[in-house]
Amino acid sequence: MPKHLPKLNTLRAFEATARHLSFTRAARELNLTQTAISHQIKELETLVGAQLLDRSTNRVALTDTGMHYLRKIKPALVMIGTASDEISNLRRSRLHIACLSSFASRCLVPELQDFRRRHPEIEIRLTPVVGVDRIQEHDFDVCIGYGMNTMPDLAVHLFPPDDIFPVCSPALLAAGRLNTLQDLTRHTILRSVSPLVDDDWATWMSYTCPEPLAFKDEISFSGLCLPVEAAMAGIGICMGRSWIIQKELASGALVIPFDKKVRLSVSYFLGYRKDLAEVPKIRHFKQWALGKFGRRPPGA
Repeated sequence: MPKHLPKLNTLRAFEATARHLSFTRAARELNLTQTAISHQIKELETLVGAQLLDRSTNRVALTDTGMHYLRKIKPALVMIGTASDEISNLRRSRLHIACLSSFASRCLVPELQDFRRRHPEIEIRLTPVVGVDRIQEHDFDVCIGYGMNTMPDLAVHLFPPDDIFPVCSPALLAAGRLNTLQDLTRHTILRSVSPLVDDDWATWMSYTCPEPLAFKDEISFSGLCLPVEAAMAGIGICMGRSWIIQKELASGALVIPFDKKVRLSVSYFLGYRKDLAEVPKIRHFKQWALGKFGRRPPGA
């Protein structure tokens, strides 16, 4: 056991003050007085034999030693908090959901209040994840991923796959010049381009266009949601996925200019560890999620 083992409350006081760079905010967060925070940090500085905070000006600042010490202790504080949380009674009723960010914002969050109404005893913690391969980096009770599951201990339930099709604003469609597939070349094409998301235009055209189309004007976005926003703003035409744009289709914010849809071969999925399938909070969420998302989205 190390000789210089500080009290946990002195570490928490130092970490909170260093994060906020304010005794006042740290005291408010920890429900203590500023004087108590100051005393705890002085106790810590005496124990380690170094000045951690610079109090020479009106603003609190970390010394170089304080910055180094913060980097060293912060992972340990996070680990202690996580370990304590996992075995606490509260953990039994807290459901941690790791969900792809696009599905979380477009599908899950708008429906989540219904689950909370049905199960008020379950506390929700939702972590949005960018990239399906990053889900396994998170601690979760249930996850919503996409495509191929690479976690062998995961039980998986597939949601219906997306249909993809061009969409645009009603104003753009009403302006005309969008009667045939060839007319797409007259408009700005909005693409989803990133290492994590495939652009759907090539897939859709391979099934629907007798000849390749050469677009004259394009804008590329990272992710699935920004092209949808740009299409609603009348900037151009994006390739919609039925799960992602169901709200916009239902409200009329987006319309479908061509009755030509292509069904993707991959889909979103609900996952949870096989050995935890009968844990009540997981079972309740599985039943609810499959009821909400187990059917094809409207407009698909």
